[in-house]
Amino acid sequence: MHSPHDPYVRVRGAREHNLKDVQVDIPRDTLTVFTGVSGSGKSSLAFGTLYAEAQRRYFESVAPYARRLIHQVGAPAVGEITGLPPAVSLEQRRSAPGARSSVGTVTTLSNSLRMLFSRAGDYPPGAERLDSDSFSPNTAVGACPECHGLGRIHRTDEELLVPDPSLSIREGAIAAWPGAWQGKNLRDVLDALGYDVDRPWRELDPKDREWILFTDEQPVVTVHPVRDAGRIQRPYQGTYMSARRYVLHTFADTRSRSLRAKAERFLTSAPCPVCGGSRLRPEAMAVTFTGRTIAELAGLPLSVLAEVLAGAGAGGEETARVLTADLLARIGTVTELGLGYLSLDRTAPTLSSGELQRLRLATQLRSGLFGVVYVLDEPSAGLHPADTEALLGVLGRLKEAGNSVFVVEHQMDVVRRADWLVDVGPLAGEHGGRVLHSGPPEGLAQVPESATRRFLFPEDGRDPAPVSEPRTPSGWIRLTGVERHNVRGVDAAFPLGVFTAVTGVSGSGKSTLVGQVLAGVLADRQAGEEATGAGERFCASVTGLEAVDRLVQVDQKPIGRTPRSNLATYTGLFDAVRKLFARTETARERGFGAGRFSFNVSGGRCETCQGEGFVSVELLFLPSTYAPCPDCHGARYNPETLDITLDGLTIAQVLDLTVESAASFFSGTPAAGRALRTLLDVGLGYLRLGQPATELSGGEAQRIKLATELQRTRRGHTLYLLDEPTTGLHPADVEVLMRQLHALVDGGSTVVVVEHDMAVVAGADHVIDLGPEGGDRGGRIVAAGTPAEVARSAGSRTAPYLAKALGS
Repeated sequence: MHSPHDPYVRVRGAREHNLKDVQVDIPRDTLTVFTGVSGSGKSSLAFGTLYAEAQRRYFESVAPYARRLIHQVGAPAVGEITGLPPAVSLEQRRSAPGARSSVGTVTTLSNSLRMLFSRAGDYPPGAERLDSDSFSPNTAVGACPECHGLGRIHRTDEELLVPDPSLSIREGAIAAWPGAWQGKNLRDVLDALGYDVDRPWRELDPKDREWILFTDEQPVVTVHPVRDAGRIQRPYQGTYMSARRYVLHTFADTRSRSLRAKAERFLTSAPCPVCGGSRLRPEAMAVTFTGRTIAELAGLPLSVLAEVLAGAGAGGEETARVLTADLLARIGTVTELGLGYLSLDRTAPTLSSGELQRLRLATQLRSGLFGVVYVLDEPSAGLHPADTEALLGVLGRLKEAGNSVFVVEHQMDVVRRADWLVDVGPLAGEHGGRVLHSGPPEGLAQVPESATRRFLFPEDGRDPAPVSEPRTPSGWIRLTGVERHNVRGVDAAFPLGVFTAVTGVSGSGKSTLVGQVLAGVLADRQAGEEATGAGERFCASVTGLEAVDRLVQVDQKPIGRTPRSNLATYTGLFDAVRKLFARTETARERGFGAGRFSFNVSGGRCETCQGEGFVSVELLFLPSTYAPCPDCHGARYNPETLDITLDGLTIAQVLDLTVESAASFFSGTPAAGRALRTLLDVGLGYLRLGQPATELSGGEAQRIKLATELQRTRRGHTLYLLDEPTTGLHPADVEVLMRQLHALVDGGSTVVVVEHDMAVVAGADHVIDLGPEGGDRGGRIVAAGTPAEVARSAGSRTAPYLAKALGS
């Protein structure tokens, strides 16, 4: 039994995921870093065990009815944890925030600014004082009634909705309508309403065309669908929705990026003619502070906003002084984390996951909590080395306020500054799950089996990045007059046939230049468009595109949004596996085809759980919970399907194999072996074939996409664009990934990466450095050339860190 004043969090018997009965003691009131290779179990210990247990204990104190309203992660697999304070989690959220969410709403700075305008703004003579909600575009009293607080009006017309009027409605004249059953339903409803769906669109009465495309009516009629042979289709009540209504509804409400992008093709966008893009009602826009409206102040970079408020609060009224002082203090924590280039009206979907996490971190710093455990997920993600010092300062202040700070981290500069280090490994998956070291960082030098050791102590045999002779470009893509976001009037040249790293401080314009402009012009060319695509709208001219035959853009978006998506289905590996099962003697005798072994369609799957492997259990006074399916016990398939085995394993057991085990199991099957080899080559041998996409990190999703591309037959010159591919990767995993990317270049392709890892930049053939700062103070190319040349550049904030990586 430990003393109530025991200064340690003591974990006994942690078995979450791949943890092997872990026993570890971690001191409170410290900056503790959890590290190890990807998949080693560090997140399972920090988030899956420590944070999950702290959350579970808190929920036990909440009334049962209230618990129903809160998402719970469940009890972790652990024997005992003592000395654990309440916990706050700041994870890298990968779900897309809503379009109305912004920097101001995430940090609550918008609330303070609205209060300032409400209480201390300059009102027109005789105007009634407004409450703070009147200055919010997200409330009914504040939002412009014309654009509903969005600032832009989206419209459509017949030419956009019906690009080919020679087609009939049944043939797909209304291109904006959805496909599959939903589109057929709308056509059947029109047919039931008496419209001719088989006549060419241009021959229909103009009044009918107008109603079909633009009506706001939603009539309901009885639809008698055409009966397919052997299939009974009963009449049903169908509701009509016009093409315009469908497009606007999809664009505004869908969470699917692909559906939203499709809807956007049928819309034109322009600033709202009523509010001019301010998103607010006229009475709110009539109020000013320091001569500016709230929309004008919200559009300023936070660093500039702080200067404006500092000058206004110095000699004003007491109310203004108090409110501006509070705003300045809140802004100060955001700018300290290197985010001064952001404006309050910058929408959340345009922010990286690292930027979002740092905004939430700044908010927590102002919360005044003490005695809690902050559990952070790679707070240095997306940070240039120049910004890491500020991050460490903020983490130190959280600790000094009386909190414990537990950080999952791969950045060695952060690891070196830790008070306590927990190194998990030695490898990933079933080869990891052990705590190799728990103590001060310097103690790791005595742990030879640690993969982290040689990176933390480079003097122990690891030299700086080797300086190899840069490859010679085979050509150039040249963009002139780039105009997009903060990249203004820039001329950029990307060499072909080499490895290029684009770097610079956060917000300097890297992702804009590469992910939007360069990717845009290449995508336009692939689509066969001539100077009308999104990419070419952002630059005056482009040359050199004819040398590129194919563009592959590998980002960190999830490979799927439901547990039904997994590594095996995404890579196409599962198709080969199902065919192998269908060829077994027993399957042929029973007439089972490959479809029988899919858990997404009826036939072979367990119908109790619909192939999910688990069922939702409804409790009367408690929240719904998930439990293994009582029939298939998580196997996803019915007993008849599980009777079929391939070399002694059922289809469910194959899905439970790790990539490493599966590579051995399918060594004699070329179709499966090729996919598994590429997954091993990018360092994903620890993942299970059936691991749900929702459990994968952004870095893992990106490497799965890369592996999927690597297994394809390459034709012509391919240009690979990657956005921070080392995010979430341990330095040992970075080495594995870089070998693959450099192999692509050796094979004749071009690789362009947006990157902050100086080891990666030092190993590039060509470097483009943007800056010198972020936001309006960035967006320029401050240096370009070989790594050695950029390292000598006087105006580059990257130069000293790159020089260190080069050993110069």
